[in-house]
Amino acid sequence: MNPIIEAFFNEPTNTVSYLVADPASGAAAVIDPVLDYDPAEGTVDTSSAEAVLARAAERGWTIELVLETHAHADHLSAAPFFKGKTGARIGIGEQIPTVQKVFRPMFEADDIKRDGGDFDLLFEDGERIALGALSIEVMATPGHTAADVSYQIGDALFVGDSLFMPDYGTARTDFPGGDAHLLYRSIQRILALPDATRLFTCHDYKAPGRDEFRWETTVAEQRAGNVHLAGKSEDEFVAMREARDATLATPKLLLPAIQVNIRAGRFPPAEANGVSYLRIPVRVRG
Repeated sequence: MNPIIEAFFNEPTNTVSYLVADPASGAAAVIDPVLDYDPAEGTVDTSSAEAVLARAAERGWTIELVLETHAHADHLSAAPFFKGKTGARIGIGEQIPTVQKVFRPMFEADDIKRDGGDFDLLFEDGERIALGALSIEVMATPGHTAADVSYQIGDALFVGDSLFMPDYGTARTDFPGGDAHLLYRSIQRILALPDATRLFTCHDYKAPGRDEFRWETTVAEQRAGNVHLAGKSEDEFVAMREARDATLATPKLLLPAIQVNIRAGRFPPAEANGVSYLRIPVRVRG
């Protein structure tokens, strides 16, 4: 049985969130939800998340899971919003403590649990989770970060940032814990799936010459035409990926996003005045 899939595109962060439901029972999962954050104002709101929640209510679906493909560096997660509204459990790949270990000292985030316990569920490679009558299979796809996973539900695979649309390519690997060799091998696992497997990406940026945002492709399309992969060996891919990464700007929301997302979407504990503060490390360049 295949899921019903509805996509929600957040243009300020170029992020696609998904509402995925079992047509038999109405059990649903939200994948990579976005919290609306204004860094200039220091404010957040839940408009994007509320749209997903409203759609689930309209369809009569019950949200049981929030699935993160990784700790995102370009948007803040709205996972706690869904947990608070529905009781949904928040899940991520079991390697998230590796990512937390890197960033905990950078932000003096000593409140983070060292075993990944800020998340309700830590998924192993190959693990299966029930969603009504559907089965979600977890595929470890590290490379963009050490903890990336993809989720296969019926004929659909939600690939996070590992792959973009074929005309745009693949994920960067220059964040701490990223590895271009691992990304190449993870993608080969994805491309070994049947040709007709539908792939749903977490972002789209409209490649040059394309006028519309897109986030659904197939294994066959990626294998035949991904501009970073087609015809390339692992070494050729790694050389291309590392050269390209050296030219990329730091994501605008990286510092706030990482602090929140390694905490499963929660903000740092409030200070005595009742306000939560995000830390911005400053390096003086000589």
